[in-house]
Amino acid sequence: MVRKIDVADITRNIKEMCIEANHFLSGDMAAAMEEAAQVEKAPLGRQILCQLQDNLKIAGEDMIPICQDTGMAVIFLEIGQAVHFEGGLLEEAVNEGVRQGYTEGYLRKSVVKDPILRDNTKDNTPAVIHYEMVSGDRVKITAAPKGFGSENMSRVFMLKPADGIEGVKKAILTAVRDAGPNACPPMVVGVGIGGTFEKCALLAKKALTRPVDQRSDIPYVKDLEEEMLKTINRTGIGPGGLGGTTTALAVNVNTYPTHIAGLPVAVNICCHVNRHAVRVL
Repeated sequence: MVRKIDVADITRNIKEMCIEANHFLSGDMAAAMEEAAQVEKAPLGRQILCQLQDNLKIAGEDMIPICQDTGMAVIFLEIGQAVHFEGGLLEEAVNEGVRQGYTEGYLRKSVVKDPILRDNTKDNTPAVIHYEMVSGDRVKITAAPKGFGSENMSRVFMLKPADGIEGVKKAILTAVRDAGPNACPPMVVGVGIGGTFEKCALLAKKALTRPVDQRSDIPYVKDLEEEMLKTINRTGIGPGGLGGTTTALAVNVNTYPTHIAGLPVAVNICCHVNRHAVRVL
């Protein structure tokens, strides 16, 4: 049976989610930050983590964005095949939600119309939208505003199959070390392995939206996530890049089938706020 959804509901929810994600840390991230402050061994690192928590508290109480870079809106839509949208075009509804959220929420508008000419769109549109068709009659919306301090530190590595798991580990560590303080650590590291050049990047981006307290259900991937988190936290980069034992809060890895001749790996790094909001309609 077909379930009808008015695109006005999509607009309203995305507007609210853009504002929510930019003012309040998700529950999993808040818990991870609190734990990090308790286990950080370096006095300066612990001080920075406590200051970051104070910033988050003030942001929530005074409705101030948790970061001055309120990001480019990345929207993931998982659409049930039994859903029929009415009242307009879905993509226009998504962008209208972003426009309303960033305008009415007084969020910084950071999007330019052309990558070379650089004229600001003045409403933070268009969003980057990823669609996925799934079974059922629901729509899952994930809004993930992405700041570019960390986005600029992301990498794609087109490895050879012979590089194997050790090559993957080296790629992840290379990206993190090269990022250093520029990604506003403690960071969350999203990793995509497999697919093609563009698919591994999408896998890595989506990995950032997985709760940081959830590990992969694939045994070797789970082991990789845990090992790389320990390895990254031994680099000494630390909170704010000023040294310490908490460089990353989590390493989330997604995989996908790939070609016999390739081993694509993408590393999409996010700063300590790692904003995301999720709703199901």
